Amino acid sequence: MNAKRLIPGLFAFVSALAAISAGAQETRLLEPEDLFEIKAVGSPEISPDGAWVAYTVRTTSLEDDSSETRIWMASTADDTVLPMSGPGSSASSPQWSPDGRFLSFLASRNEGRTQVWALDRRGGEARQLTHVEQGVNDFAWSPDASRLALVVRDPEGEYDEPRPWVIDRLQFKRDYAGYLDRRRTHLYVQDIAPGEEHEAVQITSGDYDDSQPAWSPNGRLIAFVSNRTEEPDANSNSDIWVVAADNPDAGATLLQVTTNPGSDYSPAWSPDGSQIAHVTVTEPDLIWYATGHLAVSPAAGGPARVLSARLDRNVGSPRFAPDGETILFVLEDSAERHLASMDTSGENFSRLIDGPLSLRGYSQSDDGQLATLISEPHLPAEVFYGTGAGRRQLTFTNQPWLDELQLAEVENVQFDNPGGTEIEGFLVKPPGFDQTMRYPTLLRIHGGPVAQYDFAFNFEAQLFAANGYLVVMTNPRGSSGYGQDFSHALWANWGVPDTEDVIAGVDHAIEIGYADPDRLGVGGWSYGGILTNYVITKSDRFKGAITGASEVLYRANYGHDHYQRQWEAELGLPWENAEAWERITPFNDVANVVTPTLIMGGEHDWNVPIQNSEQLYQALRRLGVETQLVVYPNEFHGISKPAFQLDRLERYLAWYDKYVKGAQ
Repeated sequence: MNAKRLIPGLFAFVSALAAISAGAQETRLLEPEDLFEIKAVGSPEISPDGAWVAYTVRTTSLEDDSSETRIWMASTADDTVLPMSGPGSSASSPQWSPDGRFLSFLASRNEGRTQVWALDRRGGEARQLTHVEQGVNDFAWSPDASRLALVVRDPEGEYDEPRPWVIDRLQFKRDYAGYLDRRRTHLYVQDIAPGEEHEAVQITSGDYDDSQPAWSPNGRLIAFVSNRTEEPDANSNSDIWVVAADNPDAGATLLQVTTNPGSDYSPAWSPDGSQIAHVTVTEPDLIWYATGHLAVSPAAGGPARVLSARLDRNVGSPRFAPDGETILFVLEDSAERHLASMDTSGENFSRLIDGPLSLRGYSQSDDGQLATLISEPHLPAEVFYGTGAGRRQLTFTNQPWLDELQLAEVENVQFDNPGGTEIEGFLVKPPGFDQTMRYPTLLRIHGGPVAQYDFAFNFEAQLFAANGYLVVMTNPRGSSGYGQDFSHALWANWGVPDTEDVIAGVDHAIEIGYADPDRLGVGGWSYGGILTNYVITKSDRFKGAITGASEVLYRANYGHDHYQRQWEAELGLPWENAEAWERITPFNDVANVVTPTLIMGGEHDWNVPIQNSEQLYQALRRLGVETQLVVYPNEFHGISKPAFQLDRLERYLAWYDKYVKGAQ
């Protein structure tokens, strides 16, 4: 070998290694404050001609303790990206007018209520299209772009002094909304011809809530979703209804399209106006464990055809393709979310976008071009264009931030629970993972319970991994994505099959040599907190636990949280079937807890009220177990104040570091 040729080659190789090393040194590990560096991309809407995709970007300022959402648009032809709404006020729900002339959105400006605004693509400032006194909740363009369908809540009376709440509804409270009165949301139609201010005309009414308006192709009818049973608060029987867009009697005359006793929602018209595609729940007695199927109903009324019954997976957001013979929909399947399609006959099922990813939304142009919102393990959601080999990323909103970071590897795993059922999950490994080492390990449990960990970017798991933890995330029985029977296995049996499955995930991580069995932690929020409560009453293996927004003493929550209908369906009335309630209540086994436990929640959470967290804290404190109770003022089920979000992450790390790692 020629030494003179080898030495320059060796020099070039060493130089390349040095460059790679220098580049690697420029990256850093994730920190709690990075949560506020992420720009949340959402709501992709492709223009009718397919030339542009509008979308939202939410930014958060820790310094100002606030967030703001703006509208942007990206060209599908090149890398042009343009801001469409300015700073200073948030905007949401971007929609193109059917003629492509206007980009419209919802915004609250000048200290007013939320209204519909529109930007003319030819230039100029945004024009306010609606002037509804109580504001607008949602809207949809008519096919000829001359009118808007509006979703508007009944006005609230104005009083000089505070008045008591007078409650007479069966469902009398809701998280974020508070106590519920008889004000309802109804449909209105407004002409938007320029030059004069038009009044919105109410086209539905009654003691019911109406939502999800969808115009018929000829612009004469509007389909919508409403539960118009005798007692809407007692069931989940929403149906698809149709009302004339120029209805003169405020909705006294309606056509009921679906008659299924379960939920029917997300209506979408066929191009010829003869059919309406929608999601249907055919087994409503199973409440949230039931699968949502794809269905088609005659627009004039008649029996629905369930197209996806053999699929046994949840579907969402159905839309007809331009050919009128194919329906597109989002498919949730085994820790993935895909874009799929099926003929109106129920045949020729295919996946247009699949693989290890999480598709969070999509829209299509007049000729069927597709814009999608996709997240992957190392990619917060971004806008993509096209399908198959031609699919390409349009937005790179978070790329500068991602380029700074050394992210954790995410490994998708399958393992058997003690009974032989296959369970799926993810192992998030600390950056620089060394397979010869065993790491302190955190079992993190998702909410729901009918939800799933999927291939989306997970900031929390990445943060724990950046701090030296192996993170175990499982989809136990009760989770969605694996069929109705898999979800329904949890029925009236909380804390039994799901506890087995999440513990099996930890055992798998130990068996393959990743996890240190002497340094284990557990935690989660909402149902993740509830299942944490079961885990620590059944096992002493965990050195530290964090239970957030959880329940522990179920009968105490009847009439206090907002799930009375679901509780009754699953467990019966608490005074008639007390045994069923008490059998699954983890509070009854609280004396078994030895794990130091951090308990957290929002002061005004009516989804999972702080009351149970207080009771758990009181019990552990009385038992002498290391514990703290952290209550976030004026917060609901989700913690929204940026300063509190940071506080929560810092407390997570401090608690686990102290009790799992044993750090001082």
